[in-house]
Amino acid sequence: ASGRPMRKDLVEILACPVDKHTPLDLTIEEEVGDEVIRGYLSCAKCGEKYPIEDRIPNLLPPAMREKV
Repeated sequence: ASGRPMRKDLVEILACPVDKHTPLDLTIEEEVGDEVIRGYLSCAKCGEKYPIEDRIPNLLPPAMREKV
């Protein structure tokens, strides 16, 4: 698997790719130890949400994400 696992302490250094606001808010739906398995990061400034699936955060801007 590529990418780095999403750890709770990483949220402090992540910025919103749309407006560079930091920090992002972390909502955890599933976790194991310090790793977030599922959830999302959200930007309080622009309201955009970035999903975390299988421990990997998708921080691509909305226009670049694949629609499923």
